[in-house]
Amino acid sequence: MAKRADASAGTPATAALARAGIAFSTHAYEHDPRAAAYGLEAAEKLGLDPARVFKTLLASVDGELAVAIVPVALQLDLKALAHALGAKRAEMADPALAARKTGYVVGGISPIGQKTALPTVLDESAILHETIYVSGGRRGLDLGIAPDDLLAVTGGRYAAIARSRASSG
Repeated sequence: MAKRADASAGTPATAALARAGIAFSTHAYEHDPRAAAYGLEAAEKLGLDPARVFKTLLASVDGELAVAIVPVALQLDLKALAHALGAKRAEMADPALAARKTGYVVGGISPIGQKTALPTVLDESAILHETIYVSGGRRGLDLGIAPDDLLAVTGGRYAAIARSRASSG
């Protein structure tokens, strides 16, 4: 059963999940504006394993925006994302463009309920977990959701798109 989000937690993401009848849980925390990494901050403040907390990134893939969802402790492998989408090239999207196209602020971009539906790829490591946590649509709010449900509501797919921070380049 979907947990009813209270009015203060209402975002386009929670509204989209409620409309779709998808079960989710809300997890609010006090966001520190000085935090260097929003996703790692969420994992720490919510007491969650960083492997279960995923960040939402926007990339320009052959000139078109796409959503990549990877664990907060890892990095997006842009070549792998391009390959997953049958493209030649991917680069990180301009943060201002990402905010404008999704309707969310950077650091609070949810993969759910975006203004424009975009191709979405979830790192395959998500299948190891019954529940993963993604941004709820504002800084200081994460949503717990089953990975398959996340893909159902976003029209996304699984692919190996994350890499460790140590293996750059």
